[in-house]
Amino acid sequence: MNKKSKIYIAGHNGMVGSAIWRALEKEDYKNLVGKTSKELDLRNQQAVQEFFSKEKPEVVIDAAARVGGILANNDYPYPFLMENMQIQNNLIDSSHKADVQKFIFLGSSCIYPKLAPQPLKEEYLLTGPLEPTNEWYAIAKITGVKACEAIRKQYGKDFVSLMPTNLYGPFDNFDLKTSHVLPAMIRKFHEALSMLSTLETGVDKFEGSVDHAPVTLLGSGTPMREFLYVEDLAEAVVFALENKFTENLYNVGTGEDLTIRELALLIQKIVGHTGEIIWDSTKPDGTPRKLMDVSKMTSAGWKAKTTLEDGIRKTYQWFLENQGEFKEVKID
Repeated sequence: MNKKSKIYIAGHNGMVGSAIWRALEKEDYKNLVGKTSKELDLRNQQAVQEFFSKEKPEVVIDAAARVGGILANNDYPYPFLMENMQIQNNLIDSSHKADVQKFIFLGSSCIYPKLAPQPLKEEYLLTGPLEPTNEWYAIAKITGVKACEAIRKQYGKDFVSLMPTNLYGPFDNFDLKTSHVLPAMIRKFHEALSMLSTLETGVDKFEGSVDHAPVTLLGSGTPMREFLYVEDLAEAVVFALENKFTENLYNVGTGEDLTIRELALLIQKIVGHTGEIIWDSTKPDGTPRKLMDVSKMTSAGWKAKTTLEDGIRKTYQWFLENQGEFKEVKID
C-alpha cells in the first residue's frame, strides 16, 4: 500500500474511526480523508455518490454506524436496521462504482447466531437464529458482509470484512441510555464513587469507613463476553490494509472471554468502588456467550496485544480526563 494513497475513513470522529486515523498517521500515511455527519450524510445516496466523484478515494474504511447496547437496540429497532443499511450500502456501492481498490468493512460479532457453537467461527454465519435484542443491527451488518462478498466474488475486487468483538477504549460512548456494557459500568462505578463525598458529610472518618453508593447493573451477570481494546482493532485494520487476504470474512478479537460479573468486579477494582453491586435480573442478558475464534487472523499474522485490565485502566484514565465531553454517539 502506497503511503500517499488517498484513504477515506467513514466515521473518522467515532471511537473506532478516530483510532484507525491515529494508527494510520503513526504508520506515516499522508493522505487521509474524513467528513463529519454535518459535512456528509452517509444515509444520503446522492451526497455519497457526489463525494466519491469529487474526492476519488483509492481506499475506503467503513467505520461508520449507528451503534448502541441492548437497550438502544430494543428501543430503536427501525433506525438500527435502516440507517446502518443506508450507510453501508451507499459506501459499498459508491466504492464499487468509483473503482476503489480496497474496501474494509467493519461489522460486529453479533452477526453470528445466538446459540452458535463456541468459539464463533466465520463459517457459522447464517446457520441459526440471531439474538432478538440486537437482531436489527446484526441483520444490517450481515447485509454489508454479503454485499462485500458478492463484489469480491463477481468482480474480484479486494473488499474484505472484519468482525470485531466487543470494543472499548478512548472516545467510547458513556451515555447510559445507549452505551455498551463496559463503558456503562465505568460511568456507573465512577458516579457511585463520586457520591461518597455526599454520604460522608458530617461523618467522623476515624470511626470507620463508609461504603460507596451501590451500583445497579442490568441482567444476571452470567453471560460471557470478549472485549478488544479499540487501538488493537485499529492495528488490525492497518494490517488488513497492508496485506491481501485470501478470504472475505475475518474475526478480530482476543480469543479470551469472562463473565459480565467478573468484568464488573474488575472495573470496580480499577475505579476504586467499594459499595454493593445489585443485579437487576428482570433486564435481558442477551446472547449467553460470544467468544470469537480468531485463528484465521492469527494465521494471517495479526494478534491483539492489550490485556483487558490494561485496556480498562487506559479507558478509565481517558474518561477522567474528558468528563463532561461524553455524550450519545452520533454518526460521523
